[in-house]
Amino acid sequence: MDLKGILSISGHSGLFKLITHSKNAIIVEHLETKKRMPAYATSKISALEDIAMYTQDSEVQLSKILKLIFDKENGAEASIKPSEKPELLKKYMTSVLPDYDKERVYVSDIKRLITWYNLLQKFELLKFDETQDAENKEEQVEDSTDKTAE
Repeated sequence: MDLKGILSISGHSGLFKLITHSKNAIIVEHLETKKRMPAYATSKISALEDIAMYTQDSEVQLSKILKLIFDKENGAEASIKPSEKPELLKKYMTSVLPDYDKERVYVSDIKRLITWYNLLQKFELLKFDETQDAENKEEQVEDSTDKTAE
């Protein structure tokens, strides 16, 4: 899955698509409303491809977590709403990523993850290519082999 050009901008709801760069800003388009606006350097802009979530051992890229949710939901919208009770959100997150760091990953992070997943799924931006899936499976096999060797 390619999250290049998909951005989150603090102070603005939803996700944005990078359109172009200008002299002192970037031009972005809101995924839902399709309205374009400038985003300046003073805004906190996060590219989804650069975001990771803490686990007990390391960090897992957002794209891998989105793939786990996609597989769990069989390509459908998330079975839980971001407005659910914190206990249910944590239980859902545990079912998706069992070793996520419960102290450093907040309920607000889980809500944001589910919201982003639903938006990306709604606009059919969750396209996983087969070669990436094969690489992920190889990594999982290597990880389990390393753990059994220890």
